[in-house]
Amino acid sequence: MGSKKKTKALSKEKLSKRAYEDKLAQLQLELVKLQEWVKAKGLRVVVIFEGRDAAGKGGTIKRIMQRLNPRVCRVVALATPTEREKTQWYFQRYTAHLPSAGEIVLFDRSWYNRAGVERVMGFCTEEEYEEFLRSCPEFERMLVRGGTLVIKYWFSVSGEEQERRFQKRNTDPVRRWKLSPMDLESRAKWVEYSIAKDIMFAHTDIKQAPWYVVEADDKKRARLNCISHLLSLIDYEDLSPGPIDLAPHADAGGYVRPPLSDQHIIPDIMP
Repeated sequence: MGSKKKTKALSKEKLSKRAYEDKLAQLQLELVKLQEWVKAKGLRVVVIFEGRDAAGKGGTIKRIMQRLNPRVCRVVALATPTEREKTQWYFQRYTAHLPSAGEIVLFDRSWYNRAGVERVMGFCTEEEYEEFLRSCPEFERMLVRGGTLVIKYWFSVSGEEQERRFQKRNTDPVRRWKLSPMDLESRAKWVEYSIAKDIMFAHTDIKQAPWYVVEADDKKRARLNCISHLLSLIDYEDLSPGPIDLAPHADAGGYVRPPLSDQHIIPDIMP
């Protein structure tokens, strides 16, 4: 069933650059309206992005953030836990980054690391893994009961497309930094990651915070589909401010700027 759906998704006509950019601009305008609604109503919104390596999570997050105010919407992408953090309650370092009223937080990977990379790579014990599967649904229910909207996206990409993206990153010096040792390990553990994802869904696809799957073999469609779906989950109105009446520019009042020769002007590198 899954493979048939994947084939159907891939058979769609490739989006033109113009069609993609036009639709993205429309959606980004709506995101600005959503941002103002969240700020005005004091909402707390958490959006979790998980999925295969090179599935396109980062690109989607980048397009969501592109036109938004970073004081309202921010990205959390935590590094490997420190030795001190390893001694804490597992969810502790994530709770410090949860939104306050009027904020949206986008988790570029999240507490679900334990159910994915930590499980597959053996970075946690069996007892820690089992405890996560038990406590994670309750943790998320607690967040929702407390008034935080929890939205979870899983970016699904085929093995063939993932490998193509890995190869592209490897040959492009600008993108090569994206290839981490964990990415390389994941190439040999495709089945293990698939099993871990299935078990994770079985335990954490809850009514209060369900998983939404983004078919991501087509990056542009995935971005548009994800942003559109995110907008559909929050009933918002347009509270974005209108144009401001700007006062005339202040007169210099006799002020004279220091000569450019007294300043360290950076060189103009273009002819």
